[in-house]
Amino acid sequence: MGDGLPSLLALNAPKHRRGWYAMLGQLGAPVGFIVAAALFSFLYSSLSNADFYDWGWRYPFFAALAINVVALFSRLRLVVTHEYSQEMGERELEPVPVSELFRVKGRHVFIGAFAALASYAMFHIVTIFPLSWIQLFTEQDISRFLMVQVVGGFLAIGGMLASGLIADRFGRVPTLGATALAIAVFSGFAPTLLGGGAVSQQVFMLVGFLLLGLSYGQASGAVTRNFGARYRYTGAALTTDLKHG
Repeated sequence: MGDGLPSLLALNAPKHRRGWYAMLGQLGAPVGFIVAAALFSFLYSSLSNADFYDWGWRYPFFAALAINVVALFSRLRLVVTHEYSQEMGERELEPVPVSELFRVKGRHVFIGAFAALASYAMFHIVTIFPLSWIQLFTEQDISRFLMVQVVGGFLAIGGMLASGLIADRFGRVPTLGATALAIAVFSGFAPTLLGGGAVSQQVFMLVGFLLLGLSYGQASGAVTRNFGARYRYTGAALTTDLKHG
C-alpha cells in the first residue's frame, strides 16, 4: 500500500487538510525503526558477543518476517474487499500503461523519484552512519546509543505530525523543498558534531531525526498531487519503486 495509500488519502482528504492526511501513511516508518532499534539494543546488551554474532543479530529479522507475513495477508484482504473495488472504480484509481504514463507525466515521474532523496539520505545520516562512527572512533556503549536513536524516532514522529500542519498552511511542495534545504545545511555539520563528544553527538542525532520527520512526512503527498486522478496510482507506484531502487 506504499503506492496506493497516499493516492487514496489524497483523493478522500479535505483539500485544506491534505498535508495532514498524506503524512499519516508515513508514520509506520519511524514506529518500525523504534521497535527495531529497541530490540537490537536489548539483544546487544543482554547477550554475549559470541551469542550475538552467532544468532542474536538474526532474531529481529525473523520477527520482521513474521510481521511482514501478517501485513501481506492484511493488504490482500484490503485489496479484494468490495469497498476497495468500489472506491477504485468511483475515483478512477486504476493502473495505466507505463508508456502512457511516461508520455503524459514523465517529468513528474522523474521529479517524484528524486523529490524524497533528502529524506532517504537523512535517514542514513542519522542511523547507519553514526553507529559506524561510534563503533570505530569512540568507546561509547552501542546499546546506549541505540536508545538515543529510539528517542530520536519519537522526535521524528513529532516532526511528521508537525509537517502535516505546516504543509496545510504553506503547501506540501514548499515544505518538502524547505526541509531538503535544511537537511543539506545540517549534513555539513555532521563531522563536527560527531567528533565533538557525547553531548554534540546526541544533539546531532536528535536534531537530525526531527528534520527527518519534517521531510519524510510530506515525501509521498507532495509527489502524488502532480499526477491527477487518472495517473496517480501508477505514477505513485512507479516513483516509489524508483526511489527504493
